[in-house]
Amino acid sequence: MKPQEVFRKDTKKLGRRSRLSAMASRPFSRASPKSASKGRGVRKVVCGSVMQHANALSASDSLATVLEVLTKRDWDHVFIVDGNGVPMGRIHAVDLLKMVAKKKVNRNMAWMHSIPARQALTHPPLSVRPTTPLLKAVALMLTHDLNQLSVVNDEGVLVGELGHSTVAKVLPRFLL
Repeated sequence: MKPQEVFRKDTKKLGRRSRLSAMASRPFSRASPKSASKGRGVRKVVCGSVMQHANALSASDSLATVLEVLTKRDWDHVFIVDGNGVPMGRIHAVDLLKMVAKKKVNRNMAWMHSIPARQALTHPPLSVRPTTPLLKAVALMLTHDLNQLSVVNDEGVLVGELGHSTVAKVLPRFLL
């Protein structure tokens, strides 16, 4: 390779180096200005603009009610809220299946009518505000291996949910 002279803006010679090393140090981007603006636009999307209606039941509802609602409405999860609408947690259909599959519980329906939904909660809910950037919420979902996040207002009341399916619908328009 032929060495190339390297100059500063004030045209003083700095030294000699190969064309390959000169090319390697140049700023290079394949992204077009149009796609770069799309990338910046995704940072402005907030959870409140893409959230969906939350599936929610009261903490005093029985597990039988939770199971009935999950099956009739074809939901895979439901948020459990207290009397003020503040989320206490989330029950996933898989969690109910695991509970029934364990030998610890009686498999007949009678026990499900006597146990309130709040007793089946295992983890406190992770929530975001409607003003939280979508990318921050996605990072939270990935970090904690969650499929859904509750979206709460300033008083902590459940106003919506953000799921991985919603994210999958929204993000591609900024990437493609």
